[in-house]
Amino acid sequence: MSSMAPKKPTGLKARREARAWKAEMELRTYRPEQLLNPAELLAQFTERARELLEQVPDAHRPSSAEVTSALRQAVLEAFRTREQYVARLVETDVTGWEAGTSAMSLRRAIRTSLVDSGVRVVESSDEREHFVVVEGEGDGFEVVRPAYVDQATGKLILSGQLRRVFVPGQRADGETGVQDATTTEEKP
Repeated sequence: MSSMAPKKPTGLKARREARAWKAEMELRTYRPEQLLNPAELLAQFTERARELLEQVPDAHRPSSAEVTSALRQAVLEAFRTREQYVARLVETDVTGWEAGTSAMSLRRAIRTSLVDSGVRVVESSDEREHFVVVEGEGDGFEVVRPAYVDQATGKLILSGQLRRVFVPGQRADGETGVQDATTTEEKP
């Protein structure tokens, strides 16, 4: 008979995983020279647009100033959109780092951020057009993963997943589990 006590957790595995994750994040970190520069990006787009416009007949060709203005507006709008997106991610990350944040609080923060960003989260199996059935048997459905829909366009961002389930009160053969009162016999 061995009297070896079970090993007590020392946290060594968790510390190793944390170091590995930190090292991976360091490799993923953008360096300043890799960040997008709006002026350089605009210059590249403008040059390419000029090349393309040379192929358009003179009668239909917009002026160089019009092209530059349209491209400048598009680049600035893209950077504003990126800034809003990054700000949402940062808000979510901050919520996760706050002391005492529970998993439920983090999920609520993420959901709030999605709704504020114009994403509708569909958690009702009644809207089956937003879901795919992934498993199960039966006539009923339960949501395995919600669906995500862009409220502005109505476009599906990510399909939800449904599991087929048996409806309470029904047997596997589709019959109801309740007997008809007219077919039961009374016993004396």
